[in-house]
Amino acid sequence: MLRDYRADDAEAIVRVALAAFAEFEQHYSDWPLFTANVAKMPRLAKTGEIIVAEDGGQIVGAVAYVGAQAPKPEFFDPAWPVIRMLVVDPSARGKGIGRQLTEECLRRAERDQSPAIALHTTPIMTIALPMYLRMGFVRSGDAPDILGVPYAVYVKSLA
Repeated sequence: MLRDYRADDAEAIVRVALAAFAEFEQHYSDWPLFTANVAKMPRLAKTGEIIVAEDGGQIVGAVAYVGAQAPKPEFFDPAWPVIRMLVVDPSARGKGIGRQLTEECLRRAERDQSPAIALHTTPIMTIALPMYLRMGFVRSGDAPDILGVPYAVYVKSLA
């Protein structure tokens, strides 16, 4: 079940986010810094809409939808909404939760009458990146590396 984030979800989504990224520890040059930034996920509720996924009453995933006019990193077109920090608990993978969260972001972009939606990700995310490509996202350019890991921007046209 998907629902909007509540302030009392903060601890649970940080736990899920840290668990989701744990497998990538060896790729980042400063893991403590990376995890400190991941733990800031609840702050995205100040500029965007965090959507949480529950299974059996437990939060097992989350994503932030940041609208077109909200502040976002400069490598994104400011006119487009973006998908940020899609995370799924490793114990809940394979159930389509990541796809459901992404589809909800697409619905919100359509609600906002956006012509496109963007995200950034990296080839080390061997589950997420192929999913985005299957969903129609297309690589549109480089994004800055994050602690030694290459990232790129992907865009999906909604027109």
